[in-house]
Amino acid sequence: MMSQEHTQQRSKDKRDHEVKSANDNTCPECQGRVTRNSDSGEATCESCGLVFEDDPIDHGPEWRAFTSDERDEKSRVGAPTTQLMHDKGLSTTIGWQDKDAYGQAVSGRKRAQLQRLRTWDERFRTKDAHERNLKQALGEISRMASALGLPESVRETAGVLYRRAVEQNLLPGRSIEGMSTASLYAAARQHDMPRPLTEFADVSRVEKIRIQRGYRYLSRELGLEIKPEDPTQYIPQFASSLDVSDEAERRSRELLEVATNNAVHSGKSPAGLAAAALYAATHLTNEQLTQETVSEVAHVSRVTIRNRYQELLEVYAQHD
Repeated sequence: MMSQEHTQQRSKDKRDHEVKSANDNTCPECQGRVTRNSDSGEATCESCGLVFEDDPIDHGPEWRAFTSDERDEKSRVGAPTTQLMHDKGLSTTIGWQDKDAYGQAVSGRKRAQLQRLRTWDERFRTKDAHERNLKQALGEISRMASALGLPESVRETAGVLYRRAVEQNLLPGRSIEGMSTASLYAAARQHDMPRPLTEFADVSRVEKIRIQRGYRYLSRELGLEIKPEDPTQYIPQFASSLDVSDEAERRSRELLEVATNNAVHSGKSPAGLAAAALYAATHLTNEQLTQETVSEVAHVSRVTIRNRYQELLEVYAQHD
């Protein structure tokens, strides 16, 4: 009996020593390096393969999946929270399919009952004016961002800005569409993905001047620190739409760099300068784009392109 207890104690001491060695990242057998596998929770020696823990705690799921479809089917984790929904995606919804848990179609009486439940569920999700305001505005932000091809990060930031405006009571007296468009425009500026204000006016239901006023108001009241636009940020999107060569794009950046160093860009529209630089660059590389073509892509008037084009070439000639 004593011998058995002594053997168990020695085994326990050995395991404790091995675990301590594993915590010290040193193998007691060969002095090799001990590593831990985060997936299985095991601590093993890289040199001799000694396993230190017999019954580790696996913090992963209790199921296995070998394809992405199996993983999606077995996973019980819901969608992440988002700022683009008035309830941040935390509430539940009643599915539109009139089927039971076995996939069988329900009776007419049950369908009518489900339809009433959907109606009341929708009413309770937006039970006050505050949530109805958010629902409409965030829907507008998602629609406009999708039309403009803006990434998810810009949409989330726009949702946060609009929520801040609602919380600080900045909406009374202003339209939901105007403030939501201004929030999206400010978010694009914050992420260094500027677009001409005309593009936002094209996909919005308000005029350009109201978007400008809303943006200035948001920027002032929320204390947004947005640096001035850099004309070169417009070059990639304009060059892609106009399908110009890499040489023309490089030359347009040189033109803008020289103009910036000589303070020619001060007080002028960044989009107009970028459009004029691309127009001038294509003439320097013998691609010969027309002012009308550049004007349609950049949403800048031909008069602006013509004036800025001459200024850029004059400064560039003096620089050379």
